[in-house]
Amino acid sequence: MAPLEYRVIRSSRKTLCLQWKNNELLVRAPKRTSEETIAKFVERHRDWVEKRLQKKDAQGVPPPLTEAELEALYRRAREVLPKRVAYFAPLVGVTYGRVTVRCQKTKWGSCSGKGNLNFNCLLMLTPSEVIDYLVVHELCHRKEMNHSSRFYRLVERVLPNYRAPRKWLKEHGGSIIGRRPQ
Repeated sequence: MAPLEYRVIRSSRKTLCLQWKNNELLVRAPKRTSEETIAKFVERHRDWVEKRLQKKDAQGVPPPLTEAELEALYRRAREVLPKRVAYFAPLVGVTYGRVTVRCQKTKWGSCSGKGNLNFNCLLMLTPSEVIDYLVVHELCHRKEMNHSSRFYRLVERVLPNYRAPRKWLKEHGGSIIGRRPQ
């Protein structure tokens, strides 16, 4: 059996984890973890890795977006997202500042301490339920700037079925982000 190819990212984390990102297997590891420990960890999770590889092969890798496609996504996002934010803000019970659209490498959205909201234009390639989930998610950060159980109760109050779009994003988000031009 051939060894699996992966890239190690060391940080001040406490645990090991595997992640697919832009068609690459990443191992996130605590700074002092030995190469041997990392290799054993990857091997223990070989079934998970191979299942993801088979899924990617079956789906095929979509081509990167052209500049014209990206510009169309920006325009659509600038049209759609502020309206969704305006709709959900009263339901969450918060105010917000600016709504900005970018083409980010890793994030789908963010909320600053001042209440400014940022969204990835690639959201326009996801189902509307996912867009609404991300909007509500970021608006809920106006009340809870974390991902605690209290935070997710706020999300659930507005979107009782938030787990389905969240799961969709975890399963399909990587291939969408992977279409971002380099």
